[in-house]
Amino acid sequence: QVHLVESGGGLVQAGDSLRLSCEASGHSFNIAAMAWFRQAPGEEREIVAAYTWSSGGKTYYTDSVKGRFTISGDNASPMVYLLMNSVKPEDTAVYYCAARQSHEISILAAEYSYWGQGTLVTVSS
Repeated sequence: QVHLVESGGGLVQAGDSLRLSCEASGHSFNIAAMAWFRQAPGEEREIVAAYTWSSGGKTYYTDSVKGRFTISGDNASPMVYLLMNSVKPEDTAVYYCAARQSHEISILAAEYSYWGQGTLVTVSS
């Protein structure tokens, strides 16, 4: 079993920066890709960014966060980070870390086998 634990959420003001962390433990040796999803109240869960350790590290960003958010990975644990710069009120959501055994990046939540409990990010205007 793989356990994912997120940290770093909180209340920030628009324009501030925030860094989320997610650490995998347990049988995490076969984790090949990790991602951040978010879910705002009344909305569906959506992909924010994804990272794979394949080919030295590849990334994916949804359009609304390109140029503001940066995802990075550390395969020591493994861990994945999400640096959120210039946050906006519309970034307010519960952010979930997800992991999968395939090296391929996927934007579909159903293709991730492991999930964290989520961390709340609230951006005030």
